[in-house]
Amino acid sequence: MSTKTVVLSKKEIMDLKARYPMAQERKTPPYAIYQIKLSDCVITAYESGKVVFQGDGADYHADSYAIIEKKKTTKEKGSFREQLYPQCGSDEVGTGDYFGPVVVCASYVSKEDVAWLRELGIQDSKAVDDTKIRELGPKLMERLPHSLLILNNAKYNRIHDTDNMVAIKCKLHNQAFVHLKNKVENWPNFVIIDQFVQGKSYYRYLKEEPQVIRDIHFETKAENKYLAVASGSIIARYAFLLSFDAMEKQYDFHFLKGASNKVDQNIRDFVKRFGKDELYKVAKLHFANTKKALG
Repeated sequence: MSTKTVVLSKKEIMDLKARYPMAQERKTPPYAIYQIKLSDCVITAYESGKVVFQGDGADYHADSYAIIEKKKTTKEKGSFREQLYPQCGSDEVGTGDYFGPVVVCASYVSKEDVAWLRELGIQDSKAVDDTKIRELGPKLMERLPHSLLILNNAKYNRIHDTDNMVAIKCKLHNQAFVHLKNKVENWPNFVIIDQFVQGKSYYRYLKEEPQVIRDIHFETKAENKYLAVASGSIIARYAFLLSFDAMEKQYDFHFLKGASNKVDQNIRDFVKRFGKDELYKVAKLHFANTKKALG
């Protein structure tokens, strides 16, 4: 077990907690703001600004957060956002939602696509309402080469018995790029992932994979900077919404998005109607909401 300590501002401390909606909240130690437990790490944030990461995953959880602060932007990034085409980029959705699948999409954008995408107003899917997502998603899917992966809840829960959320995301992003590479003739020199983990940890999670796409550029908030990532984000969100629609139709039940306290009552209502076994098929059971709702 390793221990790593970083010093953050109060806002950064709360942003850090928000990155892990599935975490289990533990009894707060003296002089601490919170303590949360992940599958491979315990994070304790103190009023002094010190944040302590303890566990097998301490290094990559601490390092990935530190990178977010260090790489807010460098001057050189501004130019190649505009100039490097073609480019491929990927993003994921659903990782913060208790109900529904995890969806990853990698998309390919050529220089000829740029004006069209800007005319559509393409940006991060989190900044676009769902009505607009349903309009933009099919247009992007029709024009842009892309690879879309949807990990349903039953399979997600099986995989999560051996792989944590970060490992799952690494493997999905890599698989999306592998599939996309088979669809495009000229693989671009510039491939971007909206960063959720340090690069060296990303490749460590892929060491057993038969094929790995390398030389990837990792950057936080990439969905706001690169059209390929923004396009992937919107396609992924569109697919997530369609999966949600199908789930609601199948059960004739309204599922809440996110992982707020309101979701806890939603869980109880679902289990009352359909039983605990069905929850396995529609939810990410390791989220703290399961324990809070069902005990």
